[in-house]
Amino acid sequence: MVDVIAKATNNLNPTDILFQTPYWAQVKSQMGMAPMAFDILSSETWGDVLVLVKDHCGHKLALVPQGPEHAPAEDSYGQYLEDLSLALADRLEPDVAFIRYDLPWKSLYAEEMHEQGWSAFPEPRIREMRMNMGTRYWNLKKSSTDMTVASSLVVDLDGSEDNILARMKPKTRYNIGLAQRKGVTVHMADSDSLADFYGLYVQTARRNGFIPCSMQQFSAMFHCKFGNKDGTNIIFLLTRHGRDILSGAIIGISGQCANFLYGASGNIKRNYMASSLMHWTGMRIARQRGCLTYEMGAVSPTPDDAHPFNGLHRFKAGFGGRIELRSGSWDYPLNEGAYRSIQNAEALYRELGA
Repeated sequence: MVDVIAKATNNLNPTDILFQTPYWAQVKSQMGMAPMAFDILSSETWGDVLVLVKDHCGHKLALVPQGPEHAPAEDSYGQYLEDLSLALADRLEPDVAFIRYDLPWKSLYAEEMHEQGWSAFPEPRIREMRMNMGTRYWNLKKSSTDMTVASSLVVDLDGSEDNILARMKPKTRYNIGLAQRKGVTVHMADSDSLADFYGLYVQTARRNGFIPCSMQQFSAMFHCKFGNKDGTNIIFLLTRHGRDILSGAIIGISGQCANFLYGASGNIKRNYMASSLMHWTGMRIARQRGCLTYEMGAVSPTPDDAHPFNGLHRFKAGFGGRIELRSGSWDYPLNEGAYRSIQNAEALYRELGA
């Protein structure tokens, strides 16, 4: 069984997961969400969890961003999430329609996908059957989309800089050198340069067909207090060539993990390979600050021309990382009628591209 005890968000345990820190609770509070923290009492695992309550499709959602951190045994995933959901439901307001977990846990299909080269996870119906095995209420639903990413490229920062470079593909090393030879430079920036970054970010969104975050999100990240206890911080990089700003990156640090959160690149001088040099600089800085990994984010599980993230796979895999396959986002409805209404609204938003 699982129980939870409420506590202040500034008492969350140190973690390598930025999205489970007191800092992230502050950021999301500025974005209008209500952060809550709970110690988890369980014979299966331990730790604590940050929960963000937000308005969603006319109802309320309790979001657990990349949490809980510590996973139970793989054959207990569903039972543990069911027990945790029921314990949290007793501590949440009655108008919360459902809990959405963005699980950082290893996917139940990771071994099969790696061994057999699957280019996609099994369909939701199959995943739900496996996740709910052994549960009492068979109530865990696969979210229609993953809040962050279920397949992420992670670069290990162990060894010397020469060791890290040696693990990269020759083309990536060449592109890093090309940017340097072209005269591209990488600079640490501060919040005064956010407008420059945001301009590039909007260009990137238009070019790649995604809806950009608001400027408020970026402002909040720079105006919240970083934690000494959990080692949270932000690396903000801009690349330049002459007077032109070519690309930018916002990298979050928590504990021993650096996480590439947001990237942007302009429409000019794209052949100068500024982004390759930018990521290499980010890795070097993260390593100097004690990080053991640099997470680059979304990629297709395998090279696949038909996958929307295949281009990201080609670029990021060049840095010599490994692909981690995670469980993704899962819902536990607390109000079935409201949850069905939310599902319908989410489907409409996806159809409209909102």
